[in-house]
Amino acid sequence: MNAETTPESREPRLASTPSDQTAGARLVAFASSRGRYYAVVLAFFCVALLVSNISATKVIAFFPMGDSPDSYWIVADGGAFLFPFVYIMGDVISEVYGFAAARKAVIMGFITQLGASLVFLLVIVAPPGPGYDGQEAFEAVLGFYPRIVAASLAGYCVGQMLNAFVLVRIKRRMGERALWVRLLGSTGVGEAADTVIFCTVAFAGVIPGGEFFKYVLFGFAYKVAVEVLFLPVTQVVIRWFKKREGTYSVETDAERMAEGARV
Repeated sequence: MNAETTPESREPRLASTPSDQTAGARLVAFASSRGRYYAVVLAFFCVALLVSNISATKVIAFFPMGDSPDSYWIVADGGAFLFPFVYIMGDVISEVYGFAAARKAVIMGFITQLGASLVFLLVIVAPPGPGYDGQEAFEAVLGFYPRIVAASLAGYCVGQMLNAFVLVRIKRRMGERALWVRLLGSTGVGEAADTVIFCTVAFAGVIPGGEFFKYVLFGFAYKVAVEVLFLPVTQVVIRWFKKREGTYSVETDAERMAEGARV
């Protein structure tokens, strides 16, 4: 198949081989995770996840309510600046490379976060060297990181898996049509689960009462709003990858299904 064929013109055909019929799923086009761009997207995915979780150790707030020093209209964490783009990259991986490739990205992100947490713990317990007077500040920021990582790993694994699963299932029903439907639908489900789990594990008991509920609601609304705002860009990026990944075809999906893939 010509790699320059417009992706939207590739209408997936129904399963015809016995193995495909056994799988019971409509074949659609995907690219192989051994393609030339998957490793690049995966690297950006893991870096964005790592940086956003380090940034999440700081609680941020905007627009104070009245004279109260603890009441704000918007309460978030520093990860809000970058974390929504982790989901956008997750959408790219799921749409272009499929559920198995998205699951691989989730596992690699998990390993990256766990490794970072262990390194930070080792650095914290190591004795400070001569002339270093930042030990308390280092501990104050990164000593909280293991809790952030625990929260992130729990929310991220559930949210990203749901995001990828919903996106791929919608794609199997709709084919290449209405990309925006599966991008927004999968993000809504994934971000809802991710936000509730992350906020509860990371900041329950840290952010007081009513501010905590505003933190959860704003976190979800903000992440979905970023997805909506960048939807045109996400669609262009996805089409760019589909056009340039030479393995993006129904045949790739047929091979995956024959190997036992179910999603």
